[in-house]
Amino acid sequence: MDKILRSISYIFHPLIMPILGVLFYFFKSPRFIPEEIIKAKLVSLFILTIVLPILLYFLLKTLGKVKSIYLESTKERIIPLILNCLVVIIVLQRIITPSQIIELYFFFVGILISTMACLMLAFFKFKASIHMIAISGLFMFLVILSIHFSININGILALMSIIMGAVATSRLHLNAHDYKELIMGVFIGMVPQLILVPYWL
Repeated sequence: MDKILRSISYIFHPLIMPILGVLFYFFKSPRFIPEEIIKAKLVSLFILTIVLPILLYFLLKTLGKVKSIYLESTKERIIPLILNCLVVIIVLQRIITPSQIIELYFFFVGILISTMACLMLAFFKFKASIHMIAISGLFMFLVILSIHFSININGILALMSIIMGAVATSRLHLNAHDYKELIMGVFIGMVPQLILVPYWL
């Protein structure tokens, strides 16, 4: 059981959530978007949101700034979260602009707000669950998109709910977080996406 729950934490790592949201958008959006643009966006986002953070993690680990990929202490979180904020800002300025794909633009604005909130909590020695921030933010984005495009994705949302429960269970079982940290993570992930709805829905 321990191996299964640990695998869940690895499989549904926060790094992959943003690009999953982008993939979902491109597959479900009724708008015509040239295939070349889709491929270019996906490659750019993969490099910036997955490859670059992994490289930065290994750099920080080599420098002794972090001990593990789970960033177990609030002190370890500060530099990675600051770097992640900078990465998201680059995405907003160079890859996903409001004039091109407004839904994804505000999705990443929400991610930036969530990351900044997590960073501020880290300064106050509170360790909100980054796993729950990422997956709950993605969940809320999917809900809003289903309303926006009037598409039925109840099966996907049900699966996402199960995954959220599995991730929360794994974090508790591995003693990575307590209930307060998980609930705060869900709050920080969902609320920014909800607040930004009036700007694009």
